[in-house]
Amino acid sequence: MIELGGCWTIGAAERLDKELTVIHDGTSTKYIFNLSGLERLDTAGAWLIYRTRKSLESGDTEVVLEGVKPEYGILLDEVAANDQTPPPLPHANQLLEWVAHTGEMTLDALARARDFLGFFGLVLLTLSRSVSHPARLRIVPMIHHMEKVGLNALPIVGLISFLIGVVIAYQGASQMKQFGAEVFVVNLIAVSILREIGILLAAIVIAGRSASAFTAQIGAMKVNEEIDAMRTLGLDPIEVLVLPRLLALVLAMPLLAFFADMIGLLGGGLMTWIVLDIRPDQFIERLSDAVSLWSFWIGIIKAPFFAVIIALVGCYEGFQVGGSAESVGHMTSRSVVESIFLVIVADAIFSIFFQLAGV
Repeated sequence: MIELGGCWTIGAAERLDKELTVIHDGTSTKYIFNLSGLERLDTAGAWLIYRTRKSLESGDTEVVLEGVKPEYGILLDEVAANDQTPPPLPHANQLLEWVAHTGEMTLDALARARDFLGFFGLVLLTLSRSVSHPARLRIVPMIHHMEKVGLNALPIVGLISFLIGVVIAYQGASQMKQFGAEVFVVNLIAVSILREIGILLAAIVIAGRSASAFTAQIGAMKVNEEIDAMRTLGLDPIEVLVLPRLLALVLAMPLLAFFADMIGLLGGGLMTWIVLDIRPDQFIERLSDAVSLWSFWIGIIKAPFFAVIIALVGCYEGFQVGGSAESVGHMTSRSVVESIFLVIVADAIFSIFFQLAGV
């Protein structure tokens, strides 16, 4: 018989654990634990008694508890009841997991699309209210953002457009030489840059610059609780933060598209002069015959729509930022990817529409 007495609590657990490890001598087939001398027992002490009993019984040794007070018995039973080994997990079905993951991503995408449409509707309501009361429009912030998203973006947009014009001219010339149709390189440059490449490149660059900037700025304000403070002061964050950025980008994007078109044509014309010996006056003459005015306007018409997409995505993701700097980085990356993706989708829709319209 083993007498258990004193306080079996968490404070004495380390000492009791060492004493319990030397109980089993390897010869006894039955142990009697007398708990009548226990003064206090908590969960840690009950676990030591249960673990020792379980260890001894696993070696074909009988263990009997005597003198157990009712309240101690309840605690011992509770400890034993919670020592249940969980059943092994069933073998995962990879196909079902893939289907479940796909379904979760689809539902998440639909929920985000619904929230984005709600945000778009809120922006439209705020814009209509501001238009009906022009004094509410914030002209100074709008001009400031026009400088940031438009004027400051001219160097990178111009450089990329120029290089793309050079590439199209060089690659087109190498292909057209095989058929003796070098002069049609001008048509290739004009149509591709004016209808598609110029505005698309400008939109992608602005999505990378401005969408990320909008998300980071608004997200940082949300992390610092400045947006909550703004609401406390009675200011509408949509009116103060979103509309100036949206209107600035809508006004600046057509100008950036025009700039990209002209620089792209300049790069293409310079390369045709070098490679094909087509002089600038010949290039301009052929250019006027190769394309119609609609080829130019198609790219310009797309610009405001792309600007709306980029501004809305950038601002929306900024409002989705949580309470950490990590969330700011995550949403900034997401806004760039989503805005570029939606711009390309919109460009595809425009291309199909203009093709069906015969323009």
